[in-house]
Amino acid sequence: MAGITPATNKNQLFNTLNSIIMKKTNIIYWSITLPFAAFMLSNAIPNMLATPDWVNVFKYLGYPEYIIPFIGFAKLMGIIGILIPGVPRITEWAYAGLAFDLVGATYSILAVGGTADPGWLFMPVLLLFLGLSYIFYHKRLKLRASRNAEPAFSAPVTLG
Repeated sequence: MAGITPATNKNQLFNTLNSIIMKKTNIIYWSITLPFAAFMLSNAIPNMLATPDWVNVFKYLGYPEYIIPFIGFAKLMGIIGILIPGVPRITEWAYAGLAFDLVGATYSILAVGGTADPGWLFMPVLLLFLGLSYIFYHKRLKLRASRNAEPAFSAPVTLG
């Protein structure tokens, strides 16, 4: 076995384990992020169109009608921001914007006494999905960085 050292075996093991962990992390990330993005998109489009249902919701919450398309467009930009890879600063801002949207919506519902409608209980679930997506987004970044870095044990070891 000329040329194979314990360091080589450790590097192969490191790369294999990193690959397995990366696959699991990607599966979890996308299984959380895609449904979340789909739900947000299902709200963004009617918001941008200022449909009568959303006009009624915003009036109930005490907001002017002209803000509805703006919020819908902001949601759409946030969705695009979390789905497009390779622009981490945009992704961070997108997560922040979507968090402000969901926290603001939850606060607005609670402020007007909307707790009589059980639909508001879905808001913490959306916040949970957003938080998990954000956590696994950062796990993916760390795994990519460690995959591209040299392992700490890459120095050759001689037996002697």
